[in-house]
Amino acid sequence: MASVKDEKPRVADAEGTDDGSAGGAAGSAGSNLRPTAVKKGKKAVHEGRIYICATFNNTLISITNKEGGVISQSSAGSVGFKGSRKSTPYAATMAMQAAITKAKEQGLKMVVVYVKGLGPGREAAIRALQSENIAVTLLCDQTPIPHNGPRPRKKRRV
Repeated sequence: MASVKDEKPRVADAEGTDDGSAGGAAGSAGSNLRPTAVKKGKKAVHEGRIYICATFNNTLISITNKEGGVISQSSAGSVGFKGSRKSTPYAATMAMQAAITKAKEQGLKMVVVYVKGLGPGREAAIRALQSENIAVTLLCDQTPIPHNGPRPRKKRRV
C-alpha cells in the first residue's frame, strides 16, 4: 500500500481545476471540456422566392426564403447535362424539378417567381413549376432591357 507521503502533490492550473487526474471534489470528470454546441434544426419554410436565370447556354434556378437565404439551387449543368444539351427546355425542366424536390422537403408551399433572361429554358422552367403543386402568387419578369441601346460604332473613314 502506498502511504500519503509517496503521493505527488496536485498542481492546480489557471482554471482552478486539477491537472487532469480524476478525484477530488473540484475535479469532476467533464470539467475541462468545452460545452458541446447544440445543433439547430432546419426551420420549415412555407413561403419563398424562385429566381430563374435563363441564359442561352444554361438555366440557373435558386429557391430562397423571404429574407433571401438560399434553400436550394440547381442548374441544367448540375442535373447532368453537358454542352449544348444544357440549353434545352428539357434540361431546364429537370433542373426545376430537382430544385423543387429539395425545397419541398423543407415545407415550401407558396412562391413568388422572378424570371430573368431570354433563354430557351425560360418557359419550360415555369411549366415545370406549375406541375409541382406549388402556389405561385406572383410572376415577375426582371429581364434587363436597354432603354437607349448600345453606343454606335465609330464613323467609317474612307
